Amino acid sequence: MAARILANLLIMGSGVMVRAFAQAYRQALANASKNGVAQEAVQSIKRGSKMMTEAEARQILGVSENMTWEEVLKKYDTLFERNAKSGSFYLQSKVHRAKECLESVHQPKVQEKS
Repeated sequence: MAARILANLLIMGSGVMVRAFAQAYRQALANASKNGVAQEAVQSIKRGSKMMTEAEARQILGVSENMTWEEVLKKYDTLFERNAKSGSFYLQSKVHRAKECLESVHQPKVQEKS
């Protein structure tokens, strides 16, 4: 009998905690949206995406905005090969994702010039 009561209390208590956490999270998102704080983070959370920003991609590859696509590819190849030989798979994948992100930015520019 006591075990049943204890189990019911645990289940009810955990349900209350989950609902309270969800409500607090929604309220925090609403407050951040109203204040304009971390707008990019709020949008990222709302869409549930793990997309890399262009600024982050440029920082990972160590390139600036005014570098040509060939220079970006040269930097990518260097970093990718260095991490393939003696680096980590995680860093290698970050370098690859950064190149993909910048590729999506550079390709429309190249097509507009054509």
